[in-house]
Amino acid sequence: MRSLALFSAAMFAATALQAAEKPNFIIILADDLGYADLTCFGAVDMSTPHLDRMAREGMRLTDFHMAAPTCTASRAALLTGCYPVRVGMGDQIAPRADGTLSPSRVLWPGSPFGLNPSEITIAEVLKEAGYATGVIGKWHLGDRPQFNPTRQGFDEFFGVLFSNDMDPYRYYRGTKQLDEEIDRDQQTQRYTAEAVDFIRRRRGEPFFLYVAHTMPHVPLAASEQFRGKSPRGLYGDAVSEVDWSVGQILDALRELQLDRRTLVLFSSDNGGWLARGERGGLNTPFRGGKGGSYEGGFRTPAIAWQPGVVPAGSACGELASAMDLLPTLAAMAGTQPPQDRTIDGHDVTPLLAGQPGAKSPWEKLFYYFGNELHAVRSGPWKLRTQNLLKNENIYHGPWRDSPIGLTTVPAALYDLSRDPGEQKSVLDHHPKIVQRLKGYLDEARADLGDSLTGVAPTGARPVGKAE
Repeated sequence: MRSLALFSAAMFAATALQAAEKPNFIIILADDLGYADLTCFGAVDMSTPHLDRMAREGMRLTDFHMAAPTCTASRAALLTGCYPVRVGMGDQIAPRADGTLSPSRVLWPGSPFGLNPSEITIAEVLKEAGYATGVIGKWHLGDRPQFNPTRQGFDEFFGVLFSNDMDPYRYYRGTKQLDEEIDRDQQTQRYTAEAVDFIRRRRGEPFFLYVAHTMPHVPLAASEQFRGKSPRGLYGDAVSEVDWSVGQILDALRELQLDRRTLVLFSSDNGGWLARGERGGLNTPFRGGKGGSYEGGFRTPAIAWQPGVVPAGSACGELASAMDLLPTLAAMAGTQPPQDRTIDGHDVTPLLAGQPGAKSPWEKLFYYFGNELHAVRSGPWKLRTQNLLKNENIYHGPWRDSPIGLTTVPAALYDLSRDPGEQKSVLDHHPKIVQRLKGYLDEARADLGDSLTGVAPTGARPVGKAE
């Protein structure tokens, strides 16, 4: 009887989310936006009316995690449904042109590395199912031609190959670099126009659109329409313009009567960059931020919207991950994730459908920074490993939640249901829970490796590398 009930519940969720045949999908990703930078997530000094309306008409996901606290790795995970280390996005991608190691573990211009063309992205899964696919904005998964988005399942690409603070910073359309100089103040406006144009041109067929904003990553910028308007200064202006952009996209869907056929998900690629002070975001009530493995680095604001399908005015407090997007969108499109490889994400259609009693499919979720295994989460419990930072030549501060130099971060156990800010370790009070979570850490090391303990991976696939 229990099996029958579970089957019926799963069928309910799938049927609800596939009510419109071949639903459209739009993923909108901000860059370095903090958890508490939207008024619907607790901000008191920001103006985000369009995202607030999106939340009123849809669902806030309050325990939504990226798979990494920096941009290259988190974007690789979002598109492939896999831990970044599984697709090769670890420490080896970090060398810069001058030979130094990037503390952020991200790709830099001229790097020979990128997302391996043999990996299968959301775009490739949906393209095979008959979808038109497009990406607008920041790619940051390799600048060599073989790593271009158009080689990874996207029919169209307009945007930039790197972060906002890297050079050479130029627009691309497909594989062609454009001659025009980038006006950063107009960049959000430009991405928005491209996104609305894609929706209008592709409205007669199912489509998947990935809009990856470059704001509010430094250097901050905003158009004249928004500059000088926010109490949070230029950072707030940039966030307000991203909010406006979301409103323009949702308005276009309403105008074209595509709103009830289109699932839109908004989030950020990692937590706010605390080290930037007034030029960075806020992650209240969580500890840490971008680059760190406390909740403030991994947990991001997320909103799901599809009128008539995603329950209006709802909130989901179950653990979910950006890695879930590939299997979830595949299920909604009536297809499957790749069957010839490990996919770490799960189908979370029951959560998005607001199915009564729906629970997180994550028994355990791992926190990796590069190849370093920092923590595991299971239910409300989060166990952090002891972490000895040994390399004094790397600036750890903004990236690793610790000062410069030789520092030991002790092991800790947190009950996130009572202590979301990870302020008080209860490691000595729950030995059985610690033992169980340590077993999970050993499983991760055996599969994905851990450079902190010298364990090599067995289940990781190679990163793409150009000759």
